[in-house]
Amino acid sequence: MTSDKTRQRFFVLLLLLSVLLLALVMQPLAYALLLAAVLAGVFWPIQRWLTVKLRGRNQLSAGLIVLGTVLALVGPVTGFGAFAVDEAITGVAFVNETLRDQGLDGLVERAPGPIRPLLSDALSALREHASSDIRQKLQEQANQQVSRLASALGGALAATWRVVFNATMMLIALFFLLVQGPELVAWLDRILPLGPGQTQELLQEFKKTSYAVVVSTLVTAAVQALAALVGYLITRVPHPIFFAGITFFGALIPAIGAAGFALAAAGLLLITGHPYLALFLAIWAVTVVALVDNVVKPILIRGGMNMPGAVVFFSLIGGLGAFGPVGLVLGPMIVAFFVALVRMYQRGERAVVLDPNSIT
Repeated sequence: MTSDKTRQRFFVLLLLLSVLLLALVMQPLAYALLLAAVLAGVFWPIQRWLTVKLRGRNQLSAGLIVLGTVLALVGPVTGFGAFAVDEAITGVAFVNETLRDQGLDGLVERAPGPIRPLLSDALSALREHASSDIRQKLQEQANQQVSRLASALGGALAATWRVVFNATMMLIALFFLLVQGPELVAWLDRILPLGPGQTQELLQEFKKTSYAVVVSTLVTAAVQALAALVGYLITRVPHPIFFAGITFFGALIPAIGAAGFALAAAGLLLITGHPYLALFLAIWAVTVVALVDNVVKPILIRGGMNMPGAVVFFSLIGGLGAFGPVGLVLGPMIVAFFVALVRMYQRGERAVVLDPNSIT
């Protein structure tokens, strides 16, 4: 007959196998589910208030929140995208018209002042020294660049499809989490091997941390966009409201950041013949705009997590290095999860020490 120890080992093996298979199943949806859980924690107070206003229709309130999320994401992106496409079409039409009427010389004459001499010298050198072999090589290089552009376009389309898929799954998961949130919490409380109320305590810590991270990120991005707008107005950057808008969205992307767009605007000023304004805006971007992210965000997150500022700062940096952009959310949550478990353990240890029956 099979011993109890063998059955226990076999059960542990099955448990580990099930965890591995569950991880494989959830891996394609990990980012979408994580973001949905974070947004559900942020929107949960609004969900409860809206459900009361709608006389208990929680599905309708959840649907309205999801619709608002879609409009908040799609509306600004569509507006800025339409503006950028319109500017690009205008620029291409200008280049085509100039080339047709005046040729390359006309295009060089209409180039910004600081780069006009460089383009003129390059055009003169090309006409003077270009032979048929050089032209053939240039044509081959152009064909290679076209092939690379086609490959990059294919990769961009694949990345766009992944973004659309993750966004759709996130919205679906957000709806179900808002509708069935209490049932899900009760189910987790039943199946997880934790003490009474400990599951809800962990979920409450998760909700508090996610709220602090999301709110601090949005507020910091808004403050950075406002600081950048001040710099754009001082230096007379064309379309300052548009640049402030893309600076806000850029602040949400860790790899770029708000300062990156401000530096790009400084580069635009430089090539259009305003070197001193470009220098001022570059200094403004590095000192003021970038400093906001390093000061405001840790302060806001620390207030929501009740942790020292140094712990919050290094959890953000460590999460970003370990998990990429999503690490800005995962880093503080992992630290908060660890702290919550330590607190539970300390309470359990104190209860054992204070219990007279535990002393034999």
